[in-house]
Amino acid sequence: MGYASTIGKYQIGRTIGEGTFAKVKLAINTDNSQYVAIKIINKHMVMENNLTYQVQSEIRTMKLLHHPNIVRIHEVIGTKTKIYIVMEYVSGGQLSDKMSYINRLNERDARKHFQQLIDAVDYCHCRGVYHRDLKPQNLLLDSQGNLKPGDLLSTACGSPSYVAPELLANRGYEGAAADVWSCGVILYELLAGYLPFDDRSLMNLYRKISRAEYTFPQWFTESQKKLISRILEPNPLKRITTPEIIEDQWFQANYKPAVRIECDEDIDLDDVHAAFNSDKENVTETNIPHTPSFINAFQLIAMSHDLDLSGLFQEKDNEKQKTTLGSKHTINETIEKIEAAAKDVSLSVERMNNSKSSTKNFHRRRDQNKVEVMLIIHFMNDPMEFGNTNLAQALA
Repeated sequence: MGYASTIGKYQIGRTIGEGTFAKVKLAINTDNSQYVAIKIINKHMVMENNLTYQVQSEIRTMKLLHHPNIVRIHEVIGTKTKIYIVMEYVSGGQLSDKMSYINRLNERDARKHFQQLIDAVDYCHCRGVYHRDLKPQNLLLDSQGNLKPGDLLSTACGSPSYVAPELLANRGYEGAAADVWSCGVILYELLAGYLPFDDRSLMNLYRKISRAEYTFPQWFTESQKKLISRILEPNPLKRITTPEIIEDQWFQANYKPAVRIECDEDIDLDDVHAAFNSDKENVTETNIPHTPSFINAFQLIAMSHDLDLSGLFQEKDNEKQKTTLGSKHTINETIEKIEAAAKDVSLSVERMNNSKSSTKNFHRRRDQNKVEVMLIIHFMNDPMEFGNTNLAQALA
């Protein structure tokens, strides 16, 4: 089943963004010829993962946010199988695209983007809203180069290089502190042109994050080092907060606080509830081939705070727990899928058998002449509630 070419008064065009659970399409409002972005979420996937209440609640909250550095939600439309979130279209693209050809930003531009990011994040935190997946790919630029965090409805809990250390150790986390850590990683990347924590080995990457092991480039000023060090504090209780960041001397240079928008319009929240209860396909379908969703193991780790990843960087005396999952593919096909997933995120896969440090072993079982591959993952401590279902779907 393809995506709709029209939904209500919106004519839907090309894909401008894609994530694990949704796609974002460029569309035009046929009433006023204005461009909008429409995030299309698979309703069944939301329900199967018991995320209905969470997504409904966050959409309602987002509709109430009015800030010049936050993408606006205009309305929500539902069909039998999909949720369409109609949002402000931000035409300047992703911050990551800008960084790909500029490499690193000068101090003035980096500080301006960071100021706008902190303004938006602080505004959200004051209203109990936490992003949980801040990274340059989710930071959009408008036609004037102003930054606006996008994808605030992400159901993920961080991307590996930007995730806070407390998420890795299964200690629970406070959303504000986790967002601040991600902001610190982004600031470092803006000024350095590369990430503070980066390694082809997932184990080494998480070890570096948990210990805050990084070095500053020689061109970083003392003021920059001081601020980033206070942000990239592995103990969330000691980590600087957004109000404290705003008071920082380096941050305050040429700082122009955003003029927050006071909205007098009557915000309609009824469409959110109606969208999830709709059983009508009031759309015109276009026969676009559907690409099955694929969640690789590395995305899965980043997405679930229920997984205890401390075993990656903390020595344990007790025997490691194992999770066994089945795949309908042959052994070679399954190994190729895992290696392809690792390659997509610039990570390596090592096959080591009968070793204390092995990350996976492969076993073959024959059942009625059908070959199944049993994948044993050593680094997952307790993935039963979330991990097994999604990883099994990826290998199905």
